[in-house]
Order: sequence, then C-alpha cells, then structure tokens
Amino acid sequence: MNYEVVYLKEKIVAGITIRTSNNDPNMGKAIGETWRHFFADGVYGSIQNKKNDRSIGLYANYEDKVNGAYDVMICCEISKDKNMPSEIDVKKSAEGKYAKFVAKGNVQKAVAECWGEIWAMDLDRKYSSDFEEYISGGDMDNAEINIYISIN
Repeated sequence: MNYEVVYLKEKIVAGITIRTSNNDPNMGKAIGETWRHFFADGVYGSIQNKKNDRSIGLYANYEDKVNGAYDVMICCEISKDKNMPSEIDVKKSAEGKYAKFVAKGNVQKAVAECWGEIWAMDLDRKYSSDFEEYISGGDMDNAEINIYISIN
C-alpha cells in the first residue's frame, strides 16, 4: 500500500474519548457506538471554534504498541479550547512525521481494509498519536479518508 511521508504540526482537538484495545472483542462495536454518539446525540454540534468541517478519529496513549490498550477520541480540530461543555475532552495530536494513507470508498469498509494493510506493514511506528481524518461531503459510500500514522 502506498503512502506519503508528511510532517504535521500538533492539532488541538475536542471530542469524546473511550479506552479500548485490539484484543477487546467489542472494540469495533465500542468505536462505532462512540462515532454514533458523537453525531446523533449532538456532541459534534456542541463543540465551539471548529477549524473546519472534518471529523477525526484520534488514537493515542498507547499502553503497549499494537498489543495494549489505547485511547480512541472521536473529535474535530479546534482553534481554541474556550467555552467547551464539561463532557468534552480537549487533547493535542503529536507534532512530527507521519505516514499518510488515503482510503476511498465505503467509510467502514475502506477504513477497516486500510488499517488491516497498515498493521501488516513493517512501518517504524512511533505510537504517539495516529488519526483518521474524514473529509466532509456526507457520501458514506464514496468517502475519502486520510489516515496518518506517527513514524520515527
């Protein structure tokens, strides 16, 4: 799978966070439910100072690389963290070098397939913060998603 190496500045993001692991049989369901809650229950709409209309799935605080628990934050990039509701978490993505992958097609299928290929690759992963950036448009069957993996 092809990717581009890019350097990104840190992003300030706001959203909701869960903790899971790849070994948790309910991982996919838990992440999906968090995405549903983010949009269907008004969390996205309650976040002030959005920089754009993209949504982000941020993976951080890795316990033991691919084998341990990690945080999944469903969020969006913000310009400042003022006036946030109490249930909203604010975090920063790590500044640094990333491998950028582009997934296209049905959102769930394209992202799952891309992650499957990423896990099979011999990337020199940093495990600081990785994230999916969903380009707006609303067409869930013909979406474009940028996946950024922190690398050394």
